[in-house]
Amino acid sequence: MTRALVTGVGLTMAAGAMSGNCMLPMKYARRWRPENVWFVFSIVSLLVLPWVLAFALVHRLIEVYRLPVSELMAPLLFGAGWGIAQILFGVSIRRLGMSVGYAIIVGLGAVLGTLVPLFVGQRTLVSNAELVRILAGVVVMVLGIALTAWGGQVKERVRAAEISDGAQRSYVVAVLLALLCGVLAPMLNYAFAFGQDLAVEAVRLGSSPVAAAYAVWPVALLGGLVPNIGYSVYLLQRNSTWAAFGENCPDVLWPALMGVLWMGAFALYGMSAVYLGVLGTSIGWGLFQIFMIMTATISGLLTAEWIGAPRKAMVLLGVGMAGLVGATLLLSFKGQ
Repeated sequence: MTRALVTGVGLTMAAGAMSGNCMLPMKYARRWRPENVWFVFSIVSLLVLPWVLAFALVHRLIEVYRLPVSELMAPLLFGAGWGIAQILFGVSIRRLGMSVGYAIIVGLGAVLGTLVPLFVGQRTLVSNAELVRILAGVVVMVLGIALTAWGGQVKERVRAAEISDGAQRSYVVAVLLALLCGVLAPMLNYAFAFGQDLAVEAVRLGSSPVAAAYAVWPVALLGGLVPNIGYSVYLLQRNSTWAAFGENCPDVLWPALMGVLWMGAFALYGMSAVYLGVLGTSIGWGLFQIFMIMTATISGLLTAEWIGAPRKAMVLLGVGMAGLVGATLLLSFKGQ
């Protein structure tokens, strides 16, 4: 392995660990409602940190954004699509838990986020033999998602028997929401992959290739900010929970920490894509998902989500996770 590749893999490992745990602090907010947490999280992660990092690291940032508006629209619109997924993500994690929620959403996101940039912009860089192996990885990925979701359903059946028949129906709805989220979630990678004109312009104006990646995030995440803030404001108004912001409450630390972990993860991913080479925005995305799934699953287990689950559920979870990891490895290492 080359030094650049080792650096790229190391950065994606750190990014996956941060992203896999970025929702964990939400569990410890005691007095704030989810909409209070999400409002602050969105401001920190989608507005404040992207611009702070961009101004700190990209030379002549304002001049970078003087490109034609048409070249800014792709990352902006893909970011908006991802913003909708971000809302569904929070709902899915609360209903399914970290282990199953991350498996479904991140699993689908890994497939689409890897293959779409590959086929749209990088197909000529991949041989037919490599393409066959990547498609085989997609099949294994789908099986891994199905097994993991099945394991979660087995676990939920136990709860449903103890609570009500509605719990199982709620679980099915939650899985469907997670699937929709998984389809939309990789749009943030599309925003980064198809917003590279901004990075190229930043390099032309004097930034290093690694630093230039930070020029893409403010535009992409601005698109994602709109649906996230809009949904949070709607819930704050409907539930009359604005007053919680006026309380002297340590809960503000949790969404701020979520924002730092989340934006830190994607900042590192953007850097890793440069080190991983020409397939960084497709192959690198797959690597990112491996470490994210593994971290989220371990966190879900450590925070007692699976205590009391039947043995069948645990076996399905284990086999599903193995399938997801194996499939993502197939997708990840083809271009190295």
